[in-house]
Amino acid sequence: MGIFYFFAALLLLQALVSLRGGTRYLRYFRRELSAPVPDFTPFLTIVVPCRGLEHDLRENLSALGGQNYPAFEIIFVIDSPGDPALNVIEKVRRTWEHAPSPQSRVVVAGRAVESGQKVHNLIAGVGAADPRSEVFVFVDSDARPRRDWLRALVAPLADESVGATTGYRWFIPARNPASHLRAVWNASIASALGENSRANFCWGGSTAIRRETFTRLRMAERWRGTLSDDFALTRALQDARLPIHFVPRCLIASHEVCDARTLVEFTTRQLKITRVYAPRLWRIVLVSNFLFVWVFYGGIALTLSRFARGLPYAPPLALVACLFALGSAKALLRLRAVALAFAPEQKIRRAPTLAAHLCLWPLASALFLYNAVAAALSRRIRWRGITYELKSPSETVIIDAIRTEDAAARGDAARRA
Repeated sequence: MGIFYFFAALLLLQALVSLRGGTRYLRYFRRELSAPVPDFTPFLTIVVPCRGLEHDLRENLSALGGQNYPAFEIIFVIDSPGDPALNVIEKVRRTWEHAPSPQSRVVVAGRAVESGQKVHNLIAGVGAADPRSEVFVFVDSDARPRRDWLRALVAPLADESVGATTGYRWFIPARNPASHLRAVWNASIASALGENSRANFCWGGSTAIRRETFTRLRMAERWRGTLSDDFALTRALQDARLPIHFVPRCLIASHEVCDARTLVEFTTRQLKITRVYAPRLWRIVLVSNFLFVWVFYGGIALTLSRFARGLPYAPPLALVACLFALGSAKALLRLRAVALAFAPEQKIRRAPTLAAHLCLWPLASALFLYNAVAAALSRRIRWRGITYELKSPSETVIIDAIRTEDAAARGDAARRA
């Protein structure tokens, strides 16, 4: 019992520190969102690696062309001319034919051999960029940015001391438990970004970097052999002591459909990648979530056991209730901050979403523990029809790959069935 209460006290202290971080997170959002956006709009290149058919792919890609930005180009990169995404890309491109901007092209990168397919596509896209481009912007095909996203993402680069800028994904859940749990799980990572530019990380789905900085860091060369474009870019910027500016305006809504299998695959893949590219962070996730699960769920079990035996149960019940209240308060602060960034386009604080963020975070912690343990047991992942073995941060082995056209045919057959 003494050991239980000792670790419970440590968790309460950690929860209080985390709650304080939540207030700083909200304060940072308010400050950034109220500040004027610098008028820095150089010609730039958006690189969009695509593979297969995303949910609402046409709407996502169309949002890129609708940016409130004077002049830019979009390079869509696929690995095969048979990729079913190409048909959607061409339909979207035709809607821009008579507009002065954006210019757009499709690059066929071919199959990856020594890197992750996304990284391989990014290298090909950057290599095809217009010589006039002063900034490279990387965005995922499952992201749906708002009209002011591009201008806001690039603006902080007016300060040449800034290494890169980044946004982050925010899942808009479907009406099923798995989607809500994924949104809560992901939200805890989103709140790790903030005012500390030295501790921030790049998210490959919404990142901008000056071309000169990209070249100076030799990023195309450093990407070779890697699977994670964003971890590799983050490490390069940290090694060069260049700050990463998090832009709250550039939180991006992701509308992917999620079931229980997708939830487990997605979250476990993230932790396997983290284990290889940021082992210290993976260890922190493993230990901290093990401690939480043991104390929180153990406290519930202890309360029920003592109640059933007619013993005093108020102390463990009070500890569990305090932990839950502090965690829910942090979740509420985070949700308030994100609602400021998305308003009025997305109704972030709907009743089901609010209830999920306030109540499901202990389940998200248990899921983090499962993910971290699974990452300890295997470095093999499957991502967009390709199986990889992550040997090291600079060595990725491709085990097998399904052609995108074959994957699409399987998906059509499954839907018909």
